[in-house]
Amino acid sequence: MATTLKLRTATAGGVCTVRALIRHPMETGGRKNAQTGQLIPAHHITELSCEHNGSTVLTCHWGTGIAKNPYLSFRFSGAKAGDILLVRWSDNLGASDSIRTVLA
Repeated sequence: MATTLKLRTATAGGVCTVRALIRHPMETGGRKNAQTGQLIPAHHITELSCEHNGSTVLTCHWGTGIAKNPYLSFRFSGAKAGDILLVRWSDNLGASDSIRTVLA
C-alpha cells in the first residue's frame, strides 16, 4: 500500500518546521450518498502524533471537524541534521499509517 502521508521538513537554527499532507476521506457520518440517500459512515482520523528521536513533540486528538485530506504545519526546537522524525496517525476504523524521515 502506498503511504497516505507526504512530509516536508526544514531545519534552521535548531528549529524544525514540519509540513504534512494526509490523504484521508475524513467523513463525519452525517453526509448522505447522493445516489442512494444512505448516510455515509463516519471515517476520520482520531489521533496524530509526531516523535523526534523517540520523544513526542506533538499529539493531536482529532474528530469529525477536520477537512478531507488534512494539512498540518508546526515547528519545534532542538532539531539538528541526522535526527529521526516519525509522524503517525490512526482512525476510528482501525486504519493507520506512519512515515519516518531523517532531518537534513
